[in-house]
Amino acid sequence: MPPLNSFWMGGIEGADHLNSQGVPLDMTRSCGHRAHLDEDFRHLAHWGLRTVRESVGWRLCERDGQVDLRPALQIAEAAQRHGVQVLWTLMHYGTPPDISLLDDRFPERFARFAGQAAAALAPFSDTPPVYTPINEISFLSWALAETRMLHPYGPPAATGDSLAGSTLADGFSIKRRLVKAVLLAIDAIREADPRARFLHVEPVVHVVPPADQPELQPLADQVASYQWQAWDMIAGRLAPELGGSPAALDLIGVNHYHNGQWEVVTERRLHWHLRDPRRRPLSRLLYGVWRRYRRPILISETSHIGVGRAEWLDEVATEVQLALAEGVPVHGLCLYPIFDRPDWEREDHWHHSGLWDHCVTGSGSEPWPRRLDLAYASALARWQVRLRGPH
Repeated sequence: MPPLNSFWMGGIEGADHLNSQGVPLDMTRSCGHRAHLDEDFRHLAHWGLRTVRESVGWRLCERDGQVDLRPALQIAEAAQRHGVQVLWTLMHYGTPPDISLLDDRFPERFARFAGQAAAALAPFSDTPPVYTPINEISFLSWALAETRMLHPYGPPAATGDSLAGSTLADGFSIKRRLVKAVLLAIDAIREADPRARFLHVEPVVHVVPPADQPELQPLADQVASYQWQAWDMIAGRLAPELGGSPAALDLIGVNHYHNGQWEVVTERRLHWHLRDPRRRPLSRLLYGVWRRYRRPILISETSHIGVGRAEWLDEVATEVQLALAEGVPVHGLCLYPIFDRPDWEREDHWHHSGLWDHCVTGSGSEPWPRRLDLAYASALARWQVRLRGPH
């Protein structure tokens, strides 16, 4: 495990795809981070959050084959000034306008960008840099194949829909292509910076049959097993022709949210706030990941919304303690987003999911437009004393 500046980490929302209406997103800008880099990193460092997940943003940095990494370099420079370590995500869903996720040229094109980014960012890290080549392969594959969440992909549009030209994709095929891109990117990054380490981030889920249909347990198990496919392909266990290997599956990032457990077929969520007894505790989910892969683990994303934030953190931290007691090597816990973020579909709707909420004053005069959520901050302060990772 490469050294982390802190066990407790912050994550900056960095999605940069085209949303369902074809509107280009730049969430690092929308949440105010890009305009307040020094203030943000100063506050993160003050709170002991000296490791942060950030996104380079392939779509934002490449156009017409020309790469401009100045936005990422500005983040790197500001983080360095404040002693904050950055774990970089290179592609957070978006692609340059002239390349599709369904294009067979995509893996090589992405790998070229990854190598260029690693070469440019290498001087900003005295310790082995950590890269997530593509964020959440499993989620991205599902979103492209089953939803209209990312323009122009998804199932056929309804008659009269303005996006009737959506592009169909098979989920497993796109997952294979994304994994191939990751494996080529690993080679390109290692060539640019042999010190590099790799954090492969995926959501962990739990799926159950409806209470009145226990005979659907095998189907629920099958659906739940899809969460392993990306990691298995990177490790060479599945589709070895892609070039995966155990060495490629370096560090594992686990994303854990309240809506990651559901009934098969009905898609009804096992609601956390209602304490659905069928939910599987995070400690058991982490143990399942560890038993399968035996690789160092980070909680790469977790948070809740509104008044539930502090209680959610209490539960997550307790479960991480239990996992550590069972020998699961959880090396970091990332509050994501650390700064509140607007919705992908409505920039005026804020989720209230960060340690800091966004201040909407209308005056534009706020020097640092963030307000600390006191209950969430109090929970974090308690747990920073009690939970410091493996010893």
